[in-house]
Amino acid sequence: MSGHSKWATIKRKKAKEDAKRGKAFTKVTKEITVAARQGGGDPSGNPRLRLLIEKAKEINMPHENIQRAIKKGTGELPGQAYEEFTYEGYGPNGIAVIVDTLTDNKNRIASELRRLFSTKGGSLGETGSVNWMFEKKGVIKAEGTSITEDALLEKLLDYDVTDVESGEGWFSIYCEPKSLEKVKQAVLELGLKIDTAQIEWVPKTPLSLPADQAEKAYDFLEALDDQDDVQNVYTNLG
Repeated sequence: MSGHSKWATIKRKKAKEDAKRGKAFTKVTKEITVAARQGGGDPSGNPRLRLLIEKAKEINMPHENIQRAIKKGTGELPGQAYEEFTYEGYGPNGIAVIVDTLTDNKNRIASELRRLFSTKGGSLGETGSVNWMFEKKGVIKAEGTSITEDALLEKLLDYDVTDVESGEGWFSIYCEPKSLEKVKQAVLELGLKIDTAQIEWVPKTPLSLPADQAEKAYDFLEALDDQDDVQNVYTNLG
């Protein structure tokens, strides 16, 4: 199975810190608003919205905040018109990076990303410049100590699971995008607690760098992730 991913660990810890600071509320609120605008405000008929509501509950977002975000998306309440944009490029030491954003000002986020890439030793590229190194996968991050990686994989053999990673008390399960909801339910039934379940860009071939070069790259990735309009940062750095 896949080797341990330090960037996945960094993102996981950072997400918990952001949740404590309330910073995660901003990102999830935007996602809920867009999901409701695109697929309607009824979670039973909008799988993306359903996942985001669960994500919001995981970070203890108040019910009123969730409903307000949905109503802004459906037009029942006034709100900002957020748009989704994806940017690609190379970070320091040649790492490939894909950045998903949700913004009400495309020029602002494009300018901020261009500055960050250039000041940190990278370069923002055109659409398609690096995404060929990745593939879309359903990714489930879960916590638990009641099962081993091998046992988990064996239990999920009947599903479209392509890979499993594990660390200290956590698992990353990769599957075909169309099977995300079914695999998520199977993981829950095995007694694991779901952190996130979403479609992500997963590198086909992870890149390894010497420790000093990798640290510079992780610093760059964290700086990207700290941008208010940035929703997700993906890289081929292991």
